[in-house]
Amino acid sequence: MPSRGGTDILASLKGFDAFSKPKDVYRVRTSQGALISLVAALLIALLIGSEFRSYRNITLHESLIVDKSRGEKINIAVNMTFPRVPCYLLSMDVMDISGEHQNDIHHDVTRTRLSPDGHTVETSKGLKGEAARLASLHGKDFCGSCYGGTPPASGCCNTCEEVKESYALKGWSFTNPDGIDQCVSEGWSQKIKEQNKEGCNVAGVIHVNKVVGNFHLSPGKAFQRNSMAIYDLVPYLAGNKEANHHDFGHIIHELSFGTQEEFIATQTWNNVNPLAKRPKTAKQRLGIVDPLQGVRAHTEKSQFMFQYFLKVVPTEYHLLSGERLKSHQYSVTTYERDLSPGAQAAAAAGVPSASHTTPHHVTHGFAGVPGVYINFDPSALRIIHTETRPSLAHFLTSTCAIVGGILTLAGLVDMILYNARLRINEGVESGSGGLPRSSSGGKMF
Repeated sequence: MPSRGGTDILASLKGFDAFSKPKDVYRVRTSQGALISLVAALLIALLIGSEFRSYRNITLHESLIVDKSRGEKINIAVNMTFPRVPCYLLSMDVMDISGEHQNDIHHDVTRTRLSPDGHTVETSKGLKGEAARLASLHGKDFCGSCYGGTPPASGCCNTCEEVKESYALKGWSFTNPDGIDQCVSEGWSQKIKEQNKEGCNVAGVIHVNKVVGNFHLSPGKAFQRNSMAIYDLVPYLAGNKEANHHDFGHIIHELSFGTQEEFIATQTWNNVNPLAKRPKTAKQRLGIVDPLQGVRAHTEKSQFMFQYFLKVVPTEYHLLSGERLKSHQYSVTTYERDLSPGAQAAAAAGVPSASHTTPHHVTHGFAGVPGVYINFDPSALRIIHTETRPSLAHFLTSTCAIVGGILTLAGLVDMILYNARLRINEGVESGSGGLPRSSSGGKMF
C-alpha cells in the first residue's frame, strides 16, 4: 500500500500534465469532425509515404580533389575490329611523354583473324610462329644475312621478320620479300596472299604510365632510332595491283580506362573459367557507358589517319556499404586526316575541303602514318562520387512533424467550422435571421 507522502507527491505532479483530458460529457462528436479526421489521416499517410521514399532514395554528391597518387599505371581495355586490315599488317605500339615506348605489344593482347564475312578464322599458327619453327631447322650456328640492313644485337637475321626490322632501322623500305632467302623459305609471300582479304580483331589490356601519351594501331612495326619513332610501313598499302584494298575503317567495341583491380577479375575469368558468368567491372555495376563504345569509323582510302584525343579523369565511388570503387572516365574529340599526296597538296594550297567552306592554308607539323591513334591525357583532378541518403533520425523527425502539424491544422479547421455553425444556429433560434452581435464565442472541447 503506497504511503501518504508518495500519494501527495504524485498529486502535486498533476499540475505539469500537458495533456488534460475532458470528461466524456463535454466531448461533442460531429460528422464534420469525422470527415476532417479522415482527410487528415489520408494526408498523413501520403506525406509519410513520400518521406519514406525520400529516406530510401540514394543521391550522389560530387566533389573535386587534387589527384595526389604517384607511380600509378593506367590499364586500358581495348577491343577493336578492322574489317579490311589483316592481322599481319597491324602493330600496336605505346608511346608517352616520359620517353617510354612499347613496340608491337603482344602481352595481354590477342589478335584474331577474321574472314571477309566477319567470322573467326581458325588457325594454329601465325606468320611469326611458323617463321620461328622454320628458322629452328637451320640449326644453332646458322647466321642469316641482313641484306645490307642494320643487324640486331645478335648480328644475324635468321627470320624474315628480323630482315624487315633491319631494313626499318636502316631507313629502307621492305618492298620485295621474294628476294630474301629467309622470306622465301618461310613462304611469307604466299601466307600474305592467303590472308590478304581478311580482317582482324584486336582485344586485350595494355598498361601505360599515368602521363600524357598515346597508343596506336598502324601498318607495320615501330622502331626507335635517335630517340625518334620510325615505321616499317608495309608496301601492300601503297596500291599494289595484286593486293586487296586495305583501309583502317574500324569498330570500337570497347575502349575503357581503369585500375589494375578493376580488370583483374575479367582477366581471371578469361584465363581460368571462360564458361563462367563474367564478373562485372566497376563501370558496369554503376551503369557507366564509355563515349567510344560502339563507335564505327569508315573510310575507303588506304592512306587515312584516325585520331582520338581523350581527357581521362580518375573517378571514385564511395558506396553506402562502405565499398570504394575506383575507375576512370573520359571525354573525347575526334580528328580525321587524309594522308594521300593529293589531299596533302590541296590542304597546303588552300583548296576548300569538305570541312572548310572558305580557303585555308593548312600545314602539319609531322608526317602522318595511316592507322588509328588514341591520344590520352590524364587529368590532375580526381572526381569523388559519394552515395548519401537521409538518416533514420531525420526520417523519424520528419514523420513526427507531419503527424503533429496535420493534426494541429485539422483541429484548428474543425474548431473554426464548429464555432461558425454554432453562431448560425444561435442566430436562427433567436429569430434574428443572422449571426448574434454578442462578441462571446463558442468553444469546442
